[in-house]
Amino acid sequence: MNIRHAIVTAAFAGFLGTSIGQAAPAAENWENHCAKCHGMDGKGQTNAGKKLKLKDYTSAAFQAEATDEHMTTAINDGTKDKAGKETMKSYKAELSADEIKDLVAYIRKLKA
Repeated sequence: MNIRHAIVTAAFAGFLGTSIGQAAPAAENWENHCAKCHGMDGKGQTNAGKKLKLKDYTSAAFQAEATDEHMTTAINDGTKDKAGKETMKSYKAELSADEIKDLVAYIRKLKA
C-alpha cells in the first residue's frame, strides 16, 4: 500500500467513524421527537396525546399487539387517521435506520 492510499483510507475511516458516532441515543431521540405527544413516560397523557387518543406504550396490551415492524413503519412513514389526515409525521429523513431500530427497542423498554 502506498502512502497516498493509506492516507485516503485513514481519512475515509475517520469520516465513517464521525458519521456513525453522530447517531443520537434512543432516549435523546425520544425526548426530541416523541415525548411532546407520547410523553416522557410513553403513556400519551400530554395535551396532544389526549387529543390524538394515543395508546399507552407502557401497557402490556400495547406491547403485545404492536409489532416491531409496525412501529418501524409508523416512525419511517408517519401515521394518518381514517380520514387520511396526518397524525404523526415521517421521521425517516431525520433518523437513521439504526436510530429507528433503537427507538423501537426504547419503546419496548417502556413496558410497565
